[in-house]
Order: sequence, then structure tokens, then C-alpha cells
Amino acid sequence: MTAFPPLHQFFDAAALAIVLGGTLIATLLRTPWRDAGRAMRALAVLPRRPFSADPLVEQIAHLSRMAKRQGVLALDRSVITDPDMAEAVAAIVDGEGAEAVAARLNLARAARVERHVATADVWTGAAEIAPAMGMVGTLIGLAAMFATMNDPQRIGGAMAIALLATLYGALFANLVAQPIAMRLRRAARIEAFERTRIVTPLAALAAREAPRPSRGGTGPDSKSGPKSGPNLVSVA
Repeated sequence: MTAFPPLHQFFDAAALAIVLGGTLIATLLRTPWRDAGRAMRALAVLPRRPFSADPLVEQIAHLSRMAKRQGVLALDRSVITDPDMAEAVAAIVDGEGAEAVAARLNLARAARVERHVATADVWTGAAEIAPAMGMVGTLIGLAAMFATMNDPQRIGGAMAIALLATLYGALFANLVAQPIAMRLRRAARIEAFERTRIVTPLAALAAREAPRPSRGGTGPDSKSGPKSGPNLVSVA
């Protein structure tokens, strides 16, 4: 039975620098800085549980009871950490109707989905670039190997770069970048679905608290005061 070679034989700093450095540079060149920053910050989201709208739905129910007892202006003093919901509640306090509040929430949800998709696309692009950078490392290693054919001690290092660069590119693409992209897309789909659950209760709250138009008419028949009789013209 053949023993597995020691792990240190699979490490080569030059090959790793070619693959990771090339992937990073190529990703930054094809990605806006804002999206690249979000892609790095998104790594902190991966260990968290998927987004759930249950706490927001419970808070909306609490806000609805509060508005019913104390008036809609009491909602302005509430602490709301979710930005989409805070914007919707502020619109309700300002007297916007159900359709306007629902439109605000749907627009905010669509913008959030676009940001999440752009973040996942950064990691998808890195997964596409890494194998190509591995091939670049292989070509560099082969070129170095042919350039040092008369020095047997240097051939081994050049061959290690050629082989390990391809290995690093495949591993980074399939075990790091692509899984991160898929998990971010899954989290984005879950959050997009969950946020649809807060649209209906907030729209219902807006419909209940929206200012009602006055019932009094504004036409000439509604003016108060004594009515003057017809103008009589005396004929001599």
C-alpha cells in the first residue's frame, strides 16, 4: 500500500502567490470597489442563521396595538433596527397610504436583492478566474523548467510550481469561492422571500392609520349662510 506523501510537499509559496494574487487582482479589475468590499464583509454573514421575518412580524403586531391605543404618532418614538421596516413606519407616520408603503417595501427589497446578487457574483467570478490563474502558474513553471534544463537542482522547484498552481486553482475555485457564492445566493433567496411577509401587515397598518378625507363637500351648495333670492328687475 502506497503511503500518502507528507502535506508539506503540497505547499509552494510561489504557486500559491500566483493563483491567489492573480485571482485577487483580476477580480478587483472586473468588480466595482463597493461590490468587492461587500463581498469581503459577506464572509461574516455565512456562519449566521438564515434570515427570518418572525421578529419583524411580531414587532409590527406590537406597533399596530400601540398605534391603536396611543395614535399613529406614537410609532415615531419606537426603536426599529431594520432599515426597510423603519422607512415604512416613518412613511405611515407621515400619512402615506397602503399602496405607497407597499411600493416602498417592494422597492427596498428589490434593491437589497440586487446588492446580494452582486456580492455573490464577485465570488462566482473569483471561482471562474482561479483555474485560469492556475493554468498561468503552470505555464510559468514550465517556462522556468525549460529555462533551467541544464541545472537539475532547479528543475524540481519549477515543476512544483507548474503542478501545484493548477491544483491550487482547482481547489480554490471548487472548495472556497464557488461554495461561498452558492451559500450567499441561498441566503439572499431566503431573505427575499421572508421580507415579503412584512409587506401585507405594514400595508394594512398604513391603510388603517391613513388620514381620511373630510366628508363635507367643497362645492357651492355646501356654503353656509342665508341664500339670496332671485334678482327681481322692476319694469317701469
